[in-house]
Amino acid sequence: MGTGTFVNERPYAPNASRSSGFSRGFDMPLLLAVVSLTVFGLAMLYSSSWDFSLGAYGDAMYMFNRQLTWLALGLVIAGILAFFDYHHWRKLVVPAMGLTIILLVSVLLMNGIRFGAKRMIFGGSVQPSELAKLVAILYLSVWLYAKREYLHDISLGLIPLGVILGVVGGLIYQQPDLSAAATVLMLGGLLFFLAGGDLKQIGVLLVVAIFAAWVVASISLTGQQRVADFFAGIKDPLQASYHVRRSFEAIVNGGWFGVGLGQSQSKLTGLPVPPTDSVFAVVVEELGWFGAVALIALYGFLVWRGFVVARRAPDMLGTLLASGLAIWIAFEALVNMAVMVGLLPFAGNALPFISAGGSNLVATFAALGILFNISRQKGEGTISDDEWRSYSAVANLRWWNRRRSVSRARRSQRANQSPDQS
Repeated sequence: MGTGTFVNERPYAPNASRSSGFSRGFDMPLLLAVVSLTVFGLAMLYSSSWDFSLGAYGDAMYMFNRQLTWLALGLVIAGILAFFDYHHWRKLVVPAMGLTIILLVSVLLMNGIRFGAKRMIFGGSVQPSELAKLVAILYLSVWLYAKREYLHDISLGLIPLGVILGVVGGLIYQQPDLSAAATVLMLGGLLFFLAGGDLKQIGVLLVVAIFAAWVVASISLTGQQRVADFFAGIKDPLQASYHVRRSFEAIVNGGWFGVGLGQSQSKLTGLPVPPTDSVFAVVVEELGWFGAVALIALYGFLVWRGFVVARRAPDMLGTLLASGLAIWIAFEALVNMAVMVGLLPFAGNALPFISAGGSNLVATFAALGILFNISRQKGEGTISDDEWRSYSAVANLRWWNRRRSVSRARRSQRANQSPDQS
């Protein structure tokens, strides 16, 4: 993981129109989706947190006010990163990964335990595993971009990737935070696929991941309990875990149109941690399935715009970053909602923009800031045919336009295309 891995890579070669591209505005549909999700999240957080905050902290506004503070910090970081050229991450990801590993190790050395796990530092204010997910995407995108010509060599592709993921995922697992470790491993494998990694190596990686997941579930008491509860709930919903049963109760109570904003009863009668893990159940109870579908549509729209940014990125690095960040947000939301309806074993993934929690909120807005920066530079730069060959696979998500490749003429035309045409 030395700095030499990246600094010798061919530098990005912008053309004369780069400055005008960098000064263009944000992707407005993406910005609209972010604003909508943020406002929706604040409304639902206030509704789901006031009783919990009153009982836990003696102040009904405590969690909401705390979320506003983290939101302000997230907006500042997103604003800075939106104007910070993402190509500079090629020099910064190694120290960023080093700092992340130090924070993950420090968590294990701390004595603070919450809900049976060591996940927080600085008095419970910061959760390094959330930062690790973001940094892992940045590091792996830069690493895969730098090694794109050698990914078919298992000694230079799959094995180093496994070491990187093993270190980060292993430290997170020791907290233990099974869902965060699984998220990092999933993102690593997916980025390897999008970067054009050999399908045979990807198959090997998938087999190893499935075997590792089975081993973890077999030796971890937490994993065993969650898997057992999941299969019991699949056979009979009444035998699911207490958390899932209360979530079912809230969802059934909400029906199609909900009981009304702020009128949830389950959050008052024992639904576990309604402002965090269970916030989706509160959404469905208060706004009904129509509200839930609207929320899912907003996530889908945001992720679609993320893929558009990836497709229009000026180089493969931008495409990998945009794809990885968009998929991460989608995965976090998907896992949280699937758990609440009993479709996945229980996991601690936050619902982006909605769940209370500063670390996830700030990390999400940092990711969005990088996405906005990539969108501001769309269609610019001079890219070699070799990079376009790899870029085509990534930008099309390796089947984006339902064809295996893009012709050389189309690649050349795309590289010379004016910003207004892209």
